[in-house]
Amino acid sequence: MISNFQEIISKNAKGMKKSAIRELLKLVKDPEIISFAGGLPAPETFPRKELISIVKEVIEQDGAAALQYGATEGDDKLRTLIMENYKELGFDITIDNILITTASQQGLDLLGKVFIDRGDKVLVGLPSYLGGLQAFNAYGADMIGIKFDEHGMRSDRVEEVLTDLKAKNDMPKFIYIIPDFQNPAGVTMPEFRRKEILALAKKYDVLIVEDSPYKQIRFEGKDQTSIFALDNTGQVINLGTFSKIFLPGFRIGWVIAHKDITDKFIMAKQGTDLCTSPFVQKISAKYIEKGYFNKNLKHTIQNYKEKKNIMIAAFEKYMPEGVTWTNPEGGLFLFVTLPEYMDAQDLFLKAIKKKVAFVVGSVFHCDGSGKNTMRMNFSYASKEQNQEGVKRLAQVIRESMR
Repeated sequence: MISNFQEIISKNAKGMKKSAIRELLKLVKDPEIISFAGGLPAPETFPRKELISIVKEVIEQDGAAALQYGATEGDDKLRTLIMENYKELGFDITIDNILITTASQQGLDLLGKVFIDRGDKVLVGLPSYLGGLQAFNAYGADMIGIKFDEHGMRSDRVEEVLTDLKAKNDMPKFIYIIPDFQNPAGVTMPEFRRKEILALAKKYDVLIVEDSPYKQIRFEGKDQTSIFALDNTGQVINLGTFSKIFLPGFRIGWVIAHKDITDKFIMAKQGTDLCTSPFVQKISAKYIEKGYFNKNLKHTIQNYKEKKNIMIAAFEKYMPEGVTWTNPEGGLFLFVTLPEYMDAQDLFLKAIKKKVAFVVGSVFHCDGSGKNTMRMNFSYASKEQNQEGVKRLAQVIRESMR
């Protein structure tokens, strides 16, 4: 190692931080630990049987193209299928509005690469998805957290911040929103709130980034119109992914945006990975064409609904007074709030000794707040583990209260 390593790395690299969740997951490799820490889909939802025949078919029928380099913007068949699905949701788009990415995390990184200079303001939820915070931090963003109410990001607070920044001639590059079953809070933003924030974005001429990886995993309640579909003018960038609704290992996501934006993202992606794997794109397209995707998604939704209900029932049965939690209408997570005097980081170390794990909520807060909160994933563990894990966690919390 050269002696001046720390002196020669870039300012962006110096600002990078390790993923708190990835670091925590290193501590929960013990198979005896019931982990609610990762945002992992349930392995039993993976369609192994169908994929065996599809992979064989893709290799035999389209092997040369599937195993070759592909277009940076993605496989045309897959983009067309995605376009048709979103058109049914009210998106006024063509194939040129869609860029296939290496999962939605690459979409978040491309946002930073294309839009953020060091010191630029970005509005994010308080709390917000850690992967988004990491991506924006890596490019030196100055993130401003917007507190939540029961409907998600508060529009009154968004207006206050935008008014203040406009007076300072320091407008944010975009507003980052996860409107459906928000990670980590589990809250769904109702349509009236989406319209309020969209109106503010138009008034102050600010982009909205709508990150929507869980929208299709709805268990109950009314589906809410996407912010992109409420707009359809180019004010909104929508991010999607197959990671939570198909296969996380395929690492396929997409960006839907105005063509001027997708063109710039394509240029940025070319300097990163040239293209997302054509092989897995063609497998995914074939899987959708055969009708397997919608069929399997129904089973996934039912699986997660049952697991969530079991976890909620365990919370109601075992948790001591003073602990509250969200009850999401879909997605993979719920958020727990402890009494203000408690520290989830201290609780985590005690919970590990009881063979149960979660993610401390402070990592989802750009300002370091939320020390008395935690995120729980209900999709990965078995139904029995969801109940037993909450029971163990409740015992740890009760002992800490004493």
